[in-house]
Amino acid sequence: MTSDFERYGDILLDAFQNSSRSSDLVAKKKLILDELLNYFDLTISSILFVGFSPSLLDLDHRDIYVTEISPAVRQYLQDRKIKFTYIDRERIQNKFTVVVAMDEYLTFAESDHYQKAQVEWLSSITDGFVITTLRDYKNQDFKDREFSQPIIIRNTDSKRIYFEHYEYDPQDRNASLGTSYCVDDDSVMVIGPFARRNMFFKQLAKFSLDTGARNFLVHKNLMHKSVIKKNYEHIITIRF
Repeated sequence: MTSDFERYGDILLDAFQNSSRSSDLVAKKKLILDELLNYFDLTISSILFVGFSPSLLDLDHRDIYVTEISPAVRQYLQDRKIKFTYIDRERIQNKFTVVVAMDEYLTFAESDHYQKAQVEWLSSITDGFVITTLRDYKNQDFKDREFSQPIIIRNTDSKRIYFEHYEYDPQDRNASLGTSYCVDDDSVMVIGPFARRNMFFKQLAKFSLDTGARNFLVHKNLMHKSVIKKNYEHIITIRF
């Protein structure tokens, strides 16, 4: 079954492919990932990426696995001669040293019960640590509540505008339907809507500790920015 996050990865790839700065994006994402991998004193034997990440394009590691990506993303990685193994989420049985689930993976949820189940799943497939990201929803600026900060992606002969809209549930202020848009000179591409749910640092920390986490850290000097919006996300590592 195709997950919402898998579909979301298609628009991330679209923006990446249409950016004249794609090489810079890869270098920056790789630099951040290297710093995170070096933070823990572990021998990295395997890495699982949940969803598409530009870091995949420049990762000199022999055991790279990817899940929750569409056939289009898989084909793109194969065309770029990236060495990776695709694995269906439902068929994952082994544990990975590192699991990378960026772009607010844990907010693609209808309920906090599902979010807790997602944390439990992440903990069950790693014997090292998880890397993920969240915005600071507790201190979120009101102007960021309904729309992401739009971004213009340019290449040599055209430009595209990407942004997200969040339609919040009037009965539940933490639940919304998120829709991604790509606007160019001739058309509008719409992906979604996706069920989204705000997640807070303390909430994720509790869920992680409940599943046996040994360490939970919101990195102060490292931030993640999506390919399709200007909002910054805090990078979090969870050691199991």
